Amino acid sequence: MASVPASLPLPRVASAFSTWITPLELTALGAIWGASFLFMRVAAPEFGALPLASVRLLFGALALLPLLWFARHALPARRWPLLALIGVINSAIPFALFAWAASRAPAGISAIANSTTVLFTALVAYIAYREPIDLKRGIGLGLGFFGVVVLSGADATGIQATWGALAGVLAALCYGISVNVIRRKLGDLPPAAVAASTLVFAALALAPFGAAAWPETSISAKAWASAITIGVLCTGIAYVLYFRLIRRVGPARAVTVTYLVPLFAVAWAWLVLGEPLTASMAIAGALILGGVALAQSRR
Repeated sequence: MASVPASLPLPRVASAFSTWITPLELTALGAIWGASFLFMRVAAPEFGALPLASVRLLFGALALLPLLWFARHALPARRWPLLALIGVINSAIPFALFAWAASRAPAGISAIANSTTVLFTALVAYIAYREPIDLKRGIGLGLGFFGVVVLSGADATGIQATWGALAGVLAALCYGISVNVIRRKLGDLPPAAVAASTLVFAALALAPFGAAAWPETSISAKAWASAITIGVLCTGIAYVLYFRLIRRVGPARAVTVTYLVPLFAVAWAWLVLGEPLTASMAIAGALILGGVALAQSRR
């Protein structure tokens, strides 16, 4: 086969494709994950926290089963206990906490709390693994956590959102712990296989609790549609999209989706549910996202 001349514009075509597809996928992922808080607000009052989290995990795991099947040889049995633990910390507990918060606080509150994941990732890395925190990152962490204090006292549309905000912050702490463990203990495994296997283990772990807490009253079709959408679109498909981004641009750039999620969550909640953006939410969001930006910045 003849070699391709260097003068052909194939590299420019590939570069142009990457230039526009990456921002498009980042925006799509931010919109999808932002919408998950809207769907939880719709489904949580009828399902309850544990049943909704169980349904979300079930459909998310089903969506990723093909990936798990193709990558099954890369997951030796000796790694299953750690994968199961990560599934509980990274999916089962946070999903239940966010579902619980959704029945008590506006969608924007939970989404803003979720953006503290990056701050907790840096804090856990410092405490557990002695990763240094320079002055700029330290100021960013302090700024972000001050935003959490403002958010936890936010009173949105007459609803005291303190407990919902704290539940979202606790879920973000779980994410921060799991990210550090995955990076150091499971970094040699295919990322998509880790995502699929941890979702399956999380679904199995939470299923008995979801079944025990299943509501006695019937669940509406709207709530079922929201729950299934959270599982298939906002969990399964979103994970695939996220790992595509990690593979193409690396984790440092892929994590910038953190900035988009609360913006989309507030916008969806305002458009669909009529939830307002209060002054305290805006201030807390600015503090947290500003802290995240400062903590993530490099020289």
